[in-house]
Amino acid sequence: MLTKRIIPCLDIKNGRTVKGVNFVNLRDAGDPVELARFYSENGADELVFLDISATEERRKTLANMVLKVAQTINIPFTVGGGISSVEDVEVLLKNGADKISINSSAVKNPQLINDLAAKFGSQCIVVAIDAKQINGEWIVHLVGGKEPTTLTLFDWAKEVEKRGAGEILFTSMDHDGTKNGFANKALAQLSNALTIPIIASGGAGTTVHFTNAFKEGKADAALAASVFHFKEIAISELKNELQTQGIPVRI
Repeated sequence: MLTKRIIPCLDIKNGRTVKGVNFVNLRDAGDPVELARFYSENGADELVFLDISATEERRKTLANMVLKVAQTINIPFTVGGGISSVEDVEVLLKNGADKISINSSAVKNPQLINDLAAKFGSQCIVVAIDAKQINGEWIVHLVGGKEPTTLTLFDWAKEVEKRGAGEILFTSMDHDGTKNGFANKALAQLSNALTIPIIASGGAGTTVHFTNAFKEGKADAALAASVFHFKEIAISELKNELQTQGIPVRI
């Protein structure tokens, strides 16, 4: 059985790690390189680095910081933010990223998913989907959650898989930063509809929330930020708890 993955997320703005609630009210959470080192040494399975203002500010991801992080860690490393071309991905992979994550650019140019999968392989391509419930429908949002689209989560996720994405990172904007648990019903629906792995994001507050994301939400991985950054949950303790619940993890 494949082990479930625990993934800290570094949201980067102005060279610092930040964390907010429902995508707003950001506060400082530390130096990204130091946090990356800490997580690599303390049981994280992977790391996600999102340059959260790159798309909004119409600039490229901070390749030099990606290089510093890559030189510091020995776990797989996914990078996202401001990626809109094959050339952007080449730069990030050369600087040490193992996978890349695209979001707004995939919605605006879905062919980009096909092109990147063909060039670099599906295993390298993560499509991030930020969605919130509006009138009972999960609606996809872009530009760090600021721009609603006409796409629904499940239709878009199916298209993303068909176009060659290797993984989906689903963030519930309604749950983000609330520490009330993940969007397990939506996660389970995604998992049942797709064959590629689903990373749960948005809402982690306790170890029970991670257990529920794997058992009820059928997620393949769970991503969190503030509970790790502010030392509210230790990854080693979380993994021990998951193991006692019969959830396979890498210790």
